[in-house]
Amino acid sequence: MTDFPYQIIGFDLDGTLLDTSPELTVSVNHTLGLAGLPPLTQEEIKPMVGLGAKHMLQVGLERAGNSDPEALREYLPILLDHYGENLGSGSPPYPGLLDAMARFDAMGVKMTIVTNKYERFAVKLLTEVGLIDRFACVIGGDTMGKGKSKPDRAPIDEMIRRCGGEPGATPAAFIGDSIYDVMAAHNAGIPCVAVSFGFLHQPVDELGADAIIDHYDEFIPTLERIAAQ
Repeated sequence: MTDFPYQIIGFDLDGTLLDTSPELTVSVNHTLGLAGLPPLTQEEIKPMVGLGAKHMLQVGLERAGNSDPEALREYLPILLDHYGENLGSGSPPYPGLLDAMARFDAMGVKMTIVTNKYERFAVKLLTEVGLIDRFACVIGGDTMGKGKSKPDRAPIDEMIRRCGGEPGATPAAFIGDSIYDVMAAHNAGIPCVAVSFGFLHQPVDELGADAIIDHYDEFIPTLERIAAQ
């Protein structure tokens, strides 16, 4: 272990670690097609991502012209099945991520995933893209039980415990692209870095993060700067 100020780094998944919008677009449009609705573009679907599959499909159906709650109930299982069968088909890592991860490995820093995506989907996706073995643990939106996903602090505390640390005592940091990420980290008493390239639902400078990065080349120097403040 070097003198790097954090022992644990937590990553959000969609829009932070991986750009999952290509394969999510395919699954949403597959579902819309079965519902007799026109497809949406990837840029239209990006802002729908990050608040769960149900929210994504609900907004997608409404945008395509169907706001019937029964349609949401009917087509959500279809979306989930298609997405589950095609995980990893179009989710590249963001530029600079793999180099940053290699540096964390060299420093002995443990890396984790804390996402609101279902745990089984997160594990399968990370497996398909060849990154699963790089993370000490994967915590999904359903891992901690109902009502215990981000912005609750529970998954952040659990990430620290699973890495052998103690919440509130072991130095850790988080990186994400949503207000839920920032709130969860701050609720758990750790700093959060926001990415400007994620699936943003509001301007990145309104998230309340401790810092913002535009590229993963900036991540490690940014964490060092936060710790020195």
